[in-house]
Amino acid sequence: MRYWLFKSEPNVWSWDDQVAKGDQGEEWDGIRNYQARNFMREMQIGDRGLFYHSNIGKEAVGVVEVCATVHPDGSTDDPRWECVDIRALYPLGRAVRLDEIKAEPRLAEMVLVNNSRLSVQPVSEDEWRVIHELAGSLAEA
Repeated sequence: MRYWLFKSEPNVWSWDDQVAKGDQGEEWDGIRNYQARNFMREMQIGDRGLFYHSNIGKEAVGVVEVCATVHPDGSTDDPRWECVDIRALYPLGRAVRLDEIKAEPRLAEMVLVNNSRLSVQPVSEDEWRVIHELAGSLAEA
């Protein structure tokens, strides 16, 4: 299993919106960055991700699971763009803010710290566990 981070502006698509989709999940569509798209091409069913509120809040708030592998993005007819489907699994014990993440030495190499604009990005297993520790949550596998 691999770990990822999915960024969304909460006024566009929030954790609550994701939770409301239930077990069927939702397409993680609208990504128009080749690197982010390529990361989605690597994802497998069962991979886990941090759900991160960007711009407003700037915080990791929950955990999602990839429930459908890469397929054409339903928000465009352009064949270059693909996406995965994700479903909400559980909220973090508490939101972990970007300033906390940047202040944590064990997260100094995290993509979020070094390339905060990338909307889909990998998270290492160690980073996954540290985020859960900061949130007061057990890192479920």
